[in-house]
Amino acid sequence: MTKKVMLVVEFEIKPEHRDKFLTIMHGHASRTARRESECLQFDVLLPDDEPHKVFLVEGYTSREALDDHMENSGLKFVRETYKDWIVSRTITICDVLA
Repeated sequence: MTKKVMLVVEFEIKPEHRDKFLTIMHGHASRTARRESECLQFDVLLPDDEPHKVFLVEGYTSREALDDHMENSGLKFVRETYKDWIVSRTITICDVLA
């Protein structure tokens, strides 16, 4: 049985790279939502009081779909592009209960 899976990614961004980071993340989110049919949701969130933080909330139809996304060459390119723009990245994978 496949379960819906959510991915939450928290970034701390170097202030001088925030605008570039947001541009690349917006493009990545849009491409993923269009090209990956098993991507149910891909939002880029900006906390009100923490301008150095960015969150991604992504939903996939199954763990397999998430694994496919993680192996995607587009994701590898995005990660390579932003690697020097971030202070940290925390990835949390969550199974959806209901």
